[in-house]
Amino acid sequence: MLKIDMNRAMKKALLAALLLLIPLAACAPNSAPIASTEAPTTVEPFVAGAIPDQDPEKLQRLYSKLADYLETELGVPVEYQPVTDYAAAVTAFRVGDLDMVWFGGLTGVQARLQVPGATAIVQRDIDADFHSVLIANKNSGIAPIADVTGLQTLKGHTFTFGSESSTSGRLMPQHFLEQAGVKLEDFKGEVGFSQSHDATIQLVEAGTYDAGALNEQVWQSRVEAGEVDLNKVDVVWRSPAYFDYHWVINPAVADRYGADFVEKVQAAFLRLDPTVPEHQEILELFGARKFIATENANYDQIEAIGRQIGKIQ
Repeated sequence: MLKIDMNRAMKKALLAALLLLIPLAACAPNSAPIASTEAPTTVEPFVAGAIPDQDPEKLQRLYSKLADYLETELGVPVEYQPVTDYAAAVTAFRVGDLDMVWFGGLTGVQARLQVPGATAIVQRDIDADFHSVLIANKNSGIAPIADVTGLQTLKGHTFTFGSESSTSGRLMPQHFLEQAGVKLEDFKGEVGFSQSHDATIQLVEAGTYDAGALNEQVWQSRVEAGEVDLNKVDVVWRSPAYFDYHWVINPAVADRYGADFVEKVQAAFLRLDPTVPEHQEILELFGARKFIATENANYDQIEAIGRQIGKIQ
């Protein structure tokens, strides 16, 4: 029995010594680090969108190039996410599916009212002095209109707007028509809503409608590209100026990318330089010479008119 007790005592002593050596080995300077099993952290994409006011193929080309530029400038993944219509752009911004959206004046106001803290950050140089145009089919008998009061000559003609929520294709043209005493029921039949500026040109050129309202910049770019038959359709009136398109950004991006991220995005737009070929292509696709800073207060007139015609509650 003594032999057995001695063996047991020796085993206990050896085990105690091993237990003392384990923490010392873990602290040894040459010990190998334990490999992490956690996946590397990925940066969530910054998602931009835009109201679908033009041909989808043109928009895809424009915003894909812009996304590449912003990704380089901001150092985070940037994606362009198309939407089906103007209302969908506002909804996607409200629920957080889009972090930043290229809105018209009206949709920008609608979006900001639904997202506290949302900010208008930049607009094109042309958006501080923007205009709508009214175009007419040359077989309609509509002569050039000199001033707002002359819009009364449109009574009794067929007429189309663009999207129901378009600032340049509906809101401001309807505002000026009402100033001239022209109501929607004064047109022949029901007024149309073509859903885009390009579609308005096509419908009036084809004679489907006698006249229509659209964005002046889109009209000019399509004429310069030779995409309009000026033997069939032309401008009969140019509106007074107003503020229009702008980028609106969701304040939640500051929590994701840093407190100064909104300023970084604004600065990236302001750095677009027409003397740099890659930048020039983006600016030309936007129909601008440069981007300039803007602020929410610039769209107070748009908000007031939107409430007046029932597009903002």
